Amino acid sequence: MQPFVYEGVSAAQEAVAAGAREDGSLRLGSIQYLAGGTSLLDLMKLDVVRPSKVVDINALGAGPMGRIEVDRKGIRLGALVRMAEAAEHPHILRNYPVIAQSLRLAASQQIRNMASLAGNVLQRTRCPYFRDVSYPNCNKRKPGSGCSATNGFNRLHAVLGVSRHCIATYAGDFAQALIALDATVEVLGPHRVRTIPIAALHCRPDTSPDVETTLEPGELIVSFFIPAAPWTRRSLYLKIRDRESFAFALVSVAVALDLRKGRVRHARIALGGVATVPWRARDAEAIVEGKALSASTVKAATAAAFAGARRHEWNAFKIALGQRTLIRALTQAAKMKI
Repeated sequence: MQPFVYEGVSAAQEAVAAGAREDGSLRLGSIQYLAGGTSLLDLMKLDVVRPSKVVDINALGAGPMGRIEVDRKGIRLGALVRMAEAAEHPHILRNYPVIAQSLRLAASQQIRNMASLAGNVLQRTRCPYFRDVSYPNCNKRKPGSGCSATNGFNRLHAVLGVSRHCIATYAGDFAQALIALDATVEVLGPHRVRTIPIAALHCRPDTSPDVETTLEPGELIVSFFIPAAPWTRRSLYLKIRDRESFAFALVSVAVALDLRKGRVRHARIALGGVATVPWRARDAEAIVEGKALSASTVKAATAAAFAGARRHEWNAFKIALGQRTLIRALTQAAKMKI
């Protein structure tokens, strides 16, 4: 682990100010915010992430950033709410089951007790070529060096949203539930507060895999807002993995349906484990909306969801597995009693 400056803060504006270097400028990646530390500390120990300053924001959890607030408009989740607290919240369990399930399936109980919601959304890829600095070619870690995974062992890598510069899979679960429910993110920066759709938070690799989000230097996620909607109660998260006890997703699906008299009025579908970013399957949604969930409709939707997939030597199985998982998720959601 490289030397760094540690600074604790007690207010959100103080945290953002601490994100500036001593010369008053900002540099993306030169400072890191520390919440649960379940991802950041690992990457620092591996020498993958080398911040010049670590700003401890845990004290902010005593304020709004550590609260769950519910009203008729929806639910606001503070960025520092721990995963375990949100997963066990009675209102979330009843009215937003896809959120609770995505959090429960994301990690062990010990990690859920420590990890923050914002930290989970911002977690880095689990690509072994990114996390092992003995591999010199990783465009996320060393821009312009190449992608070792493209011609390497890429069984766990992405088939959607990839580029020739990077095929690393986004590893999170919670973000899939957020993107399926049209969540927004409140962000505090050095000069402004802004609200952005969760779908606009992460960047596809394209030609700059090292740029992973649209956050500006020094910006801090304050909260997530999930609007109340007719489809939130009929929602679920299905995760397929190599071992049931704990593993990252081979494929996951977040589904939310507004089903009336056997027909889908509105559908929300997100895919995980198969894409470089949290992935909204809008083409699949368009196919099922306005129709009954017949076998032919569901089959057409699953084909649309993976129409743009790009396979590599070891991960081609993810396309068929993803389609079967989506069929199962849609079928189970339609049968839910709410």
